[in-house]
Amino acid sequence: MRLGVLDVGSNTVHLLVVDAHLGAQPTPQLSRKSVLRLAEHLDKRGDLKVEGADALVGAALGARRQAKELHCDELLAFATSAVRDARNSTEVLARVKEESGVELLVLTGEDEAVLTFLAVRRWFGWSAGRLLCLDIGGGSLELAVGCDEVPEIALSVPLGAGRLTRDWLDGDPPSKQSVEELREYVADQLAGPAKQLLAPGLPDRVVASSKTFRTLARLAGAAPSSAGPRVRRSLQINGLRQIIGFISRIPAADLAELDGVSPGRAHQTMAGAVVAEQAMLALGIPEFELSPWALREGVILRRLDQIH
Repeated sequence: MRLGVLDVGSNTVHLLVVDAHLGAQPTPQLSRKSVLRLAEHLDKRGDLKVEGADALVGAALGARRQAKELHCDELLAFATSAVRDARNSTEVLARVKEESGVELLVLTGEDEAVLTFLAVRRWFGWSAGRLLCLDIGGGSLELAVGCDEVPEIALSVPLGAGRLTRDWLDGDPPSKQSVEELREYVADQLAGPAKQLLAPGLPDRVVASSKTFRTLARLAGAAPSSAGPRVRRSLQINGLRQIIGFISRIPAADLAELDGVSPGRAHQTMAGAVVAEQAMLALGIPEFELSPWALREGVILRRLDQIH
């Protein structure tokens, strides 16, 4: 069957169309992104502004049209932290449904962690043993650990790269003081979750997913996306610290010109690097391996499991 997955995130709206059936690897047919930065369209009261809602309706209309043109059997549409955190999310979701015909399912942070974990487990298989998975989004950081396809512990912490950039970092590039204050805040926020995740036992494999981790790994010398998904990519703490020192002196516009850095996310790279660094320290882990599969693939795999 052909499935369309519409992922409404804090930074982008991403339509992924795949041919899939139970027991086979989903085959991508289309991958298209629109940069909306919904998290930056929240006003002081926490409402999603009219221009943000307008852009979301337009993106949903476009995705529905493309899914129809490509003869998708289903369009699985979901939203994460930007819509979830908006005070007027109920009204926005109703408007999107009425004007575009797309019904968005709002995932909880724990839902995101569970589905991402499923995708990572299926990619690496049972040989990964006890698996610890991390995913940095625009609004939150998801963490999960376990030995099966359903994690024993699934957590969501408000440490997204977009959220932290907005709330903590000043200037372009940000000042050393704001970066140090952010480090202290992130370390404090991760202390409790790290203890929870490590309590059942040490992981056999630690895997990171998301565009933020891929960007950091690329800056550290990992293979480019053109090398394909099966090339092993990793991010080590020594390389990450070199990246932090490097990007701390570069304006976002210049950073965006580097290979692997998206122009729409360049200004969030420092915050993402700080979260990655502090997660490594809190968990006592010197290296993350990267997964090409994450939340969208988890949604597809869960749907296939339900059908069969």
